[in-house]
Amino acid sequence: MKMDLRTQIEPQSEKDLRSDKDAPFQFGQRLLDDESSVWKHNAWDHVEWDEEQEKYAHDRITSQQENPADDFDKQLYTGHPARYWDKFYHNNEARFFKDRKWLRTEFPSVYDGATRPDSGVKVVMEVGCGAGNTMLPLLRNNDNPDLVVVGVDFSPRAVDIVNSAPEVDGVNARAEVWDLATADALPSGMQEHSVDYLFLVFVFSALNPSQWGKAVHNIARLMKPGGQILFRDYGRFDMAQLRFKKGRLLDNSFYARGDGTLVYFFTEQEIHAIFGKPPLKVQRLATDRRLLVNRKRQLKMYRVWLQAQFVCEDL
Repeated sequence: MKMDLRTQIEPQSEKDLRSDKDAPFQFGQRLLDDESSVWKHNAWDHVEWDEEQEKYAHDRITSQQENPADDFDKQLYTGHPARYWDKFYHNNEARFFKDRKWLRTEFPSVYDGATRPDSGVKVVMEVGCGAGNTMLPLLRNNDNPDLVVVGVDFSPRAVDIVNSAPEVDGVNARAEVWDLATADALPSGMQEHSVDYLFLVFVFSALNPSQWGKAVHNIARLMKPGGQILFRDYGRFDMAQLRFKKGRLLDNSFYARGDGTLVYFFTEQEIHAIFGKPPLKVQRLATDRRLLVNRKRQLKMYRVWLQAQFVCEDL
């Protein structure tokens, strides 16, 4: 299970900076040009790691590798993942995650192509809808009477939360239980190649790597030719990964949280390998590196997320 951290931390090139007019996503624009200014704001964008942070990350990963989960716990956590997410939503309802207001900035094509008054019939799906933090903001900003928004999740409790929202009418907007990674049938009422836009926001990280192939197959079945898949998830060596303690590492970059839910931390190369095969194609992919600052406690927290847009080519 050993992995060399130094070979996996990619240096940040000039093209990564969002001042580049050809940058694939907006992300943030606040650059830390002077280290002495770090405590002036709560967050900085596109921050390169210093030697101290690289050493900290290396030490944390080494400690995790030396103290992985035992075989019993591996089977416990990976055997019934939906059970833990259902318990999570039972305990947290809709309070844990915030509505994703950044979606319109980062994925404007969905709003331009699906929510305008003259967009016509468009189908948007949120896979792993949770409490509806993607589909509900989309519905609130929709001017298209023919828009259909479908949310799916393998947690029945999450689906109940979404269907109880006033924006969800059961006709043009609905949610249902469906497991992307194991289902053979498509969600009820859905035809093959019928989805124009599909959101995968912090979804793939909750899957066992052994399930990725089945999940991608199901996504390809859902998408129209030319349909877009909007993706955001955890990047390798994100703060959340480095915080895991003993007994939580299930496999390389794959962990069980304290509540039993699973999480994987990706590299750009892995995303290309997963989603870069016909009929899917990677259109845009970038790493969002951010430094969050607790000015009161003088703490630095390095976040790493991956963001991408895939397209389904002609079938």
